[in-house]
Amino acid sequence: MNMRLRQRGLLRPSAPAGALTLVSALLLALAGCVSMAPSYHRPAPAVAQAWPTGPSYAAPALPSGERPAVEVSAEQLGWREYFADPHLQTLIALTLANNLDLRVAVLNIEQAQAQYRIERAALFPTIDASASGTQEHLPAALSPTLAPVSLRIYEVGVGFSAYEIDLFGRVRSLKDQALQQYFSTEQARTSTQISLIGEVAGAYLRLAADGERLSLARGTLASQTASYQLMRRTYDAGLATLLDLRQAETLVDSARADVASYITQVAQDGNALTLLAGTAIPPDVVTETLPQLLSSIAVLPPGLPSSVLQRRPDILESEHILRAANANIGAARAAFFPRITLTGSYGAASLKLSDLFKGSSLSTSLGPQITLPIFDAGINRANLRIANTERDIDLAQYQHAIQTAFREVADSLAQSGTIDEQLAAQSALVAAAAESYRLSEALFRNGVDSFLQVLDSQRALYSAQQTLITIHLTKLQNLVTLYMVLGGGAFEHSRSGAESPP
Repeated sequence: MNMRLRQRGLLRPSAPAGALTLVSALLLALAGCVSMAPSYHRPAPAVAQAWPTGPSYAAPALPSGERPAVEVSAEQLGWREYFADPHLQTLIALTLANNLDLRVAVLNIEQAQAQYRIERAALFPTIDASASGTQEHLPAALSPTLAPVSLRIYEVGVGFSAYEIDLFGRVRSLKDQALQQYFSTEQARTSTQISLIGEVAGAYLRLAADGERLSLARGTLASQTASYQLMRRTYDAGLATLLDLRQAETLVDSARADVASYITQVAQDGNALTLLAGTAIPPDVVTETLPQLLSSIAVLPPGLPSSVLQRRPDILESEHILRAANANIGAARAAFFPRITLTGSYGAASLKLSDLFKGSSLSTSLGPQITLPIFDAGINRANLRIANTERDIDLAQYQHAIQTAFREVADSLAQSGTIDEQLAAQSALVAAAAESYRLSEALFRNGVDSFLQVLDSQRALYSAQQTLITIHLTKLQNLVTLYMVLGGGAFEHSRSGAESPP
């Protein structure tokens, strides 16, 4: 079109290529010189500097005979160091390689990375090459010579269109917002990984506990079946009542029901592990008892400050969201100022295709445009208010995330302070119940005591053994919970270097 106008004498020749380059370079140098975003300062955590103290948080010694778990520092809290059991490590590795939830988190990172690249690309002009050929017939009324004219115009060139000169940082603020959102998805992936590791460890421990409960139920069934058969012979000899026989039979049926229940539970635990791993798990994956597993999970030394919470990936994720909202305020503020866009081209145009690349066919153009908001019915002001409110919401959510994390760690520490005492007391109770059962059975066989006392001792021993398994599981699950709530596996990630743009 420019060529057509020049042909008609309505447009002067454009600036030479040197002028185009100089103006473009000047405007590019000015771009991004100003940022309207508020300065970001990490908010002080709204929690105490130290964990709660008191009787619940004491750390008594391990019961005699137990080997202490490996002690690691927070800086060494990788999952391979924390969970030393090789079978559990195999399951965790399978999960990290195949779990679909983790795969979705990785894809979210890729999506956020692409979005950041889109926003970053807006800082630079998009240069396109073009070529065209047109034919136009001008009637005599529109021709400068007052005679019909047929024109063939050939054009080729490179240029950019509607490139925004980012004088007030609007584009750069949007780029910073996308970058922080990208970083938040990275932390979300790390948080998902830690949760998966904790879920796998918890499911593995439940499988081990239910396997022990099944073994205990089977042993109890065998013992109570033997007692029932003895009572049957005693009843047939006329030395026991029908009530004694029926009570013995009741215990056998109860043990049979427990065996069937735990067989189902073990199968369901295996199914849960298979779902988490995303693939088939090895058969008979649990080979150790709960007390043996206690020595394969690390414990943290006392004295960890509450500031370690700020390195938890979910809290880092919340902080990046806060920083993204802070950058968005800059974009909302910049909307009050003029927007300058630039369109330019450099190429050649000619009426003959053979003359297209001759020096006389040079064609350049440069067209800046300034848009100044005058009246928008309060849209820009409302957008700024929304951006500030979103920042305040994200700040409150960040503080709440830290407070929730503090409570989770404090609860785990409270449980770990008393669980060893419960374990020692329950172990002593099992030993006493076993001795009571042995004595009551001996007295019955010697005709000194009734069979009812034997049945009561059997029930008490079985219940105490079940509770001991539960407490062992609780202690192990508490160690897993501590790994998760302290951001296990994330410390090495946070040390590995400052976050860099994708």
